[in-house]
Amino acid sequence: MFKEAKYKKFRKSRLKKLELKTNKLKFGTIGLKAAESGIIKSSQIFAAKQTILKKIKKKGKLWVRIFPNLSVTSKSVNSRMGKGKGSISHWVTQINCGNVLFEICNPHSINIISILKNAGSKFPIKTKIIYLFIKR
Repeated sequence: MFKEAKYKKFRKSRLKKLELKTNKLKFGTIGLKAAESGIIKSSQIFAAKQTILKKIKKKGKLWVRIFPNLSVTSKSVNSRMGKGKGSISHWVTQINCGNVLFEICNPHSINIISILKNAGSKFPIKTKIIYLFIKR
């Protein structure tokens, strides 16, 4: 999935409690935001993306603001201790509270709120829907 990395195997790190850099919409008018910190697998991101794309078709544009760039390793169950770190089993991303996960623009003529609620149910963390308010 993520072929070119300086280090293929990462150590675990701690999650921040709050994200202040990527907590606002930049591309779309409505988005899905993380309400708590956690770890999301690449398969969960792919499942949520597919549910959104299946419903909006070509009526709107979707931006995925997260990318799984951390590898998770695992050793086989029957192996003894030692002999190095295990092989890469899957890729994940660390999500802090406040990260924007998905953004959609041009959401008229489709029920975008129910689509984002359905996509948010694919993740192991709580999510909420945010809007871009434009002053006129």
